[in-house]
Amino acid sequence: MPLSRRALLSTATAAAFAAATAPAVAATRSRPRATAVRHIPLQGAVNVRDLGGYPTYTGGRVRHGLVYRADALSKLTDSDVTTLAGLRLGRAVDFRIPLEVQYDGADRLPAGVVAVSRPVTDNGLFGQLLAAIGSRDPVRQEQMLGGGRAAAFMNEVYRSFVTSAANRAQLGLTLRELAGLGSTPSLYHCTSGKDRTGWTSYLLLTALGVPEATAVGDYMASNTFRAAYDAKVREGLKQGGLMQNPDLIIPLQEVRTEYLNTALDEVRTGYGSLFRYLTDGLGLELRTLSRLQDRLVD
Repeated sequence: MPLSRRALLSTATAAAFAAATAPAVAATRSRPRATAVRHIPLQGAVNVRDLGGYPTYTGGRVRHGLVYRADALSKLTDSDVTTLAGLRLGRAVDFRIPLEVQYDGADRLPAGVVAVSRPVTDNGLFGQLLAAIGSRDPVRQEQMLGGGRAAAFMNEVYRSFVTSAANRAQLGLTLRELAGLGSTPSLYHCTSGKDRTGWTSYLLLTALGVPEATAVGDYMASNTFRAAYDAKVREGLKQGGLMQNPDLIIPLQEVRTEYLNTALDEVRTGYGSLFRYLTDGLGLELRTLSRLQDRLVD
């Protein structure tokens, strides 16, 4: 008797992860291929993208217009809100912690979009950055961020995506919801749209069977879309007398394959494979992974 499409997807998902996860961890150490990304230009946010359009190993393609990734939406203009309204979003999931929301403000969303607060800890990154900048002390800033310490801090943030039970619960819930939203588009974001959002997008694309280099390319694209804005922030810190050497914060502003590899190495250590991290760590059942395929892949 022929297998149903769902059964085929379940079998293919399990087989693909079992065969490809270990090589995938190593593959991120090579330079990712350039891939096309569907960027949504806004005035008050710089890293808003449609995750659709990527090809999968099975010959399919991730559907456009169903899942969006973004940076903070608190500074959107009226025109930006109108643009978002055109996406017909049903919900916007905010990974920011309360300190970030307090500092930057709540999301500006079109009428009818359900705002979901789902904090994923940044391991103290935002507070650390505010403390360093607010000190106005170049010696203290060097002590906090120089000598590779900023990059080391970022690696710990990524490690916590895997080791923190609270983080795993929030990420797992987000992916389960994406599997069950039918035709309703949704969006998730953090402050810069690059770390918590980047890791979630990497997991989702990989679960959908998008090739490793393509998933890494989507992750790394944050550097392209954030480059001009981040440079402007550094210049403002210098001109405002807050930092003599604002380049100290570049490791905090960027995404790097080093950071992604830290999380993937933690996955390998703790779970053996990305498939086991998704199922055992995030609590995703095989039928949930199959539903993600059904909903998000043509």
